[in-house]
Amino acid sequence: QVQLVESGGGLVQAGGSLRLSCAASGSILTLAAMGWYRQAPGKQRELVAITSGGSTNYADSVEGRFTISRDNAKRTVYLQMSSLKPEDTAVYYCNARGVTIRASPFDTWGQGTQVTVSS
Repeated sequence: QVQLVESGGGLVQAGGSLRLSCAASGSILTLAAMGWYRQAPGKQRELVAITSGGSTNYADSVEGRFTISRDNAKRTVYLQMSSLKPEDTAVYYCNARGVTIRASPFDTWGQGTQVTVSS
């Protein structure tokens, strides 16, 4: 089993910053990719940023404002969010994909953390 625990969400004014963290634990052999997604009310879940094999990709809407980083030793991924806008308001979900020690692939989601940006 693989678990993801997220932290760092909250309420912030437009223009402010927040840092999200997501720590993976459990029977992990390899972590191929870790990323952040978000889902706003009435909208589909969308990719925010992902890191895999040393490369990173961002949604166009957050490029230049958000930075994803990863600490492999801690099995933790971070999302530094700056210049936040009201439209960034959403529940942010961490995702991790890899292989367990039993050689089974996993694709696991965190419980989600609310980010609210006030105007």
